[in-house]
Amino acid sequence: MKETKARGGAAREDIFRNLPIPSALRTMVLPSVASQLIVLIYNMADTFYVGQTNNPYMVAATSLILPVFNITLCLAGLAGVGGGSLISRLLGQGKEEEARRVGTFSLYLGLSIAAFFSLGMGLGMEPILTLLGAGENTYQYARQYALSVIVAGGVPTVLSNVLSNLIRSIGRSREAGAGIILGGLLNIALDPLFMFVLLPEGMEVLGAGVATCLSNCVACCFFFVVLLRMGKGAVITFRPGGMARRGSVAAIFAVGVPSAVTTFLFDLDYVILDKLMVSYDDLALAAIGIVLKVERFPLNVGVGICQGMMPLVAYNYAAGDRRRLSETIRLARRAGLIIAVASIVLYEIFAVPLTQLFLKDGETVALAAQFLRARVLATPLMFLSFFTVYLFQAFGKGQISLLLGTVRWLGFNIPMLFLLNALFQMYGLVWSQVAADTLTVAMSFAVYFACRPPILRGRSRAGGGGAP
Repeated sequence: MKETKARGGAAREDIFRNLPIPSALRTMVLPSVASQLIVLIYNMADTFYVGQTNNPYMVAATSLILPVFNITLCLAGLAGVGGGSLISRLLGQGKEEEARRVGTFSLYLGLSIAAFFSLGMGLGMEPILTLLGAGENTYQYARQYALSVIVAGGVPTVLSNVLSNLIRSIGRSREAGAGIILGGLLNIALDPLFMFVLLPEGMEVLGAGVATCLSNCVACCFFFVVLLRMGKGAVITFRPGGMARRGSVAAIFAVGVPSAVTTFLFDLDYVILDKLMVSYDDLALAAIGIVLKVERFPLNVGVGICQGMMPLVAYNYAAGDRRRLSETIRLARRAGLIIAVASIVLYEIFAVPLTQLFLKDGETVALAAQFLRARVLATPLMFLSFFTVYLFQAFGKGQISLLLGTVRWLGFNIPMLFLLNALFQMYGLVWSQVAADTLTVAMSFAVYFACRPPILRGRSRAGGGGAP
């Protein structure tokens, strides 16, 4: 471990092994939460600025592309979450050289799949947008946005998120968050410039897309600079240093594929919700589009908590430190639930003014406020659901996380959309999240207590910690 300490590993060892858990968790979680909120804000900034045109069709178009944009993030999760989880476990076992090879493999994996996805979106633009529900009033706007943020911006978006996950996995949560924050703040600043100054009236959606693409390119360049400053001996590097072992590659996919699949199913749920909602009218689609963004504030905080927690859990699980592992899980879960409950109170009180930030159309605002007050009740349930998935990803138990994710979306959430839509029409769609996640949490608790690793059942060692 001499090289680790010489290259900045002492700080990592201090965070993972020596810092009191509340301090270690703050160090890892706060930058992750900040970056998640900035990502959400800049996604919402597009809707906010587009909403200033008071054109609900532009708002609906950007909402249609959101699930596809999120698929690029799920592709990043395949390489970033799978690789990052394994890297932390390998470091917990003292296998730094293999962790370095895993980092390089994960980077090139992320680059390759992003390039193929962007190319596929470019070649299949028309049928994909039609499938998403783009109609006569929204197709052209949706196409402009997709060309900018997915076709042109897909590679830097994916690579930035992969690098953020990998850098966080070695304890550098501050740098991991800083790059995402930089891109988000730049997007917020560039949106009005491109939408209302540089491009003519009627091209506001294209302006928002170009701003998002450029900001992700800058974030990607920031991470390249971070890698260069870490030096040749860094765990995360583009320089090939030998092939990752077959077992390591399998372990990356064992966690990364479930992460990508569950994220994809999450987005599929949004696509189906949009498709069912648009059958009522475009105003209902615009309203649910606003709600799906506003409700993400507490959810993104919860994701940030899980992302910051994950390297600590993975490292201490592999190192066999039961006390630090248990305390990390307990404190992270408590923090997420506090945020979720607080969000219910705030959203019930301020539903109308929050939705008015995005659109002034009275009918759309009234619908959005009603939708928000119902869907926010699912926030604690949603946090507990994905918290459990993150835990099993940290343990390297990809099959269990895949089970939880697929049953949640294919067994509960998506069928509940169709069932409640048939029974209660538009408002049944809105309440489907609460109904489905009540079942999901019950399942998650049952699976956790049945499948949690031996170290959390009172034994002193993890039996290899799940690393290959």
